[in-house]
Amino acid sequence: MDSEAKTMTAVLTTGSGGIELRRIAVPQPGPEQVLVKVIVAAQNPTDWKTVINFKRKGNVVGCEFAGVVALVGENVKAEEVQVGQRVTGCVHGSIKPNGAFAEYLVAPSHLLIKLPDHLSFEQAAQVTIASTTAYCCLYQALSLPLPSDSTTPVTGSLLIWGGNTSVGRLTIQLAKMSGLQRIISTSSPQNFDSLRKLGATDVFDYRDPLAGEKIHLCTSGSLCMAVDCISEGTTPYQVSTALSAAGGTIATVNPYVSRKNGIETILTLVYTMLGNAFEFPIVYEPDPRQVEIGKRICQTVAVLLAGQQIQLGPVKIIPRGLVGVAEGFEFMKRGAVTGEKIVYRIADTPALDFIDAVL
Repeated sequence: MDSEAKTMTAVLTTGSGGIELRRIAVPQPGPEQVLVKVIVAAQNPTDWKTVINFKRKGNVVGCEFAGVVALVGENVKAEEVQVGQRVTGCVHGSIKPNGAFAEYLVAPSHLLIKLPDHLSFEQAAQVTIASTTAYCCLYQALSLPLPSDSTTPVTGSLLIWGGNTSVGRLTIQLAKMSGLQRIISTSSPQNFDSLRKLGATDVFDYRDPLAGEKIHLCTSGSLCMAVDCISEGTTPYQVSTALSAAGGTIATVNPYVSRKNGIETILTLVYTMLGNAFEFPIVYEPDPRQVEIGKRICQTVAVLLAGQQIQLGPVKIIPRGLVGVAEGFEFMKRGAVTGEKIVYRIADTPALDFIDAVL
């Protein structure tokens, strides 16, 4: 298959822990893939961490995007997705020569979410990783009832650490849809009210070194379920402290083992839904079950978006499109991201003559 564009601008890994802007060939979709013209790309912590830790040269950076379908593979059915449709999705950026920080990418057709007309590309770019992660944390790791299956209130409490992250906000809303009666979360004090409006019943300051102990006390030591949307720094200790002395289960977004006896941590990886083998850091083989789960999640989220049943968080648009990725990386490395999703408008990338530029 051919597209009108033969080459494109993309942010690539240098192989030494850095990134650079280059012109490369536009990728072509496989039989079950689609070619997407990226309108907006969203930044996640894994983007800059993978660049630094994997140090592989020539891979396109970025995992999350929103755009328009430009081409479809020969096995993609019309009812799945069609040329011209607005979609959001994710890929495994920085690992292969295919990523979101580019003018075009190829994505599996099953892991695309169709967008309603009222939702902007800027808002939509943050949806896929957050929603699939939230679903897997709640309904796979913690075995809570799906919203469609929930007919009675769910007793007990759930802790969502990092409630004002994109994952946290959606996890709170989905937990409420599932009938959770007590949803405890953490954030900066200025975001307490917004999290309560989403469904949190109790909110604590994540910067309080005693937050875990206070949550333990307010639940009378009965808390046995948690979603750790940060999963690094002090959060493994804080979340473990909040849980019951008898233990419990923590769904995590980064791998760790709790030092508290009786606590099981379950890592959630969206990449398992892409249908490819990957390293993180061990090799994960393709799992058809996860592919089917990802497909169902995307279909469900599309319905929720169309019905305006979920609220998305604010975005921070970094100027100059792909040229601004280095700035966005530094912004996130400094810990300066507070409740906003960093996004890049691809069309804002200035026309370079074209010199290959190290960012």
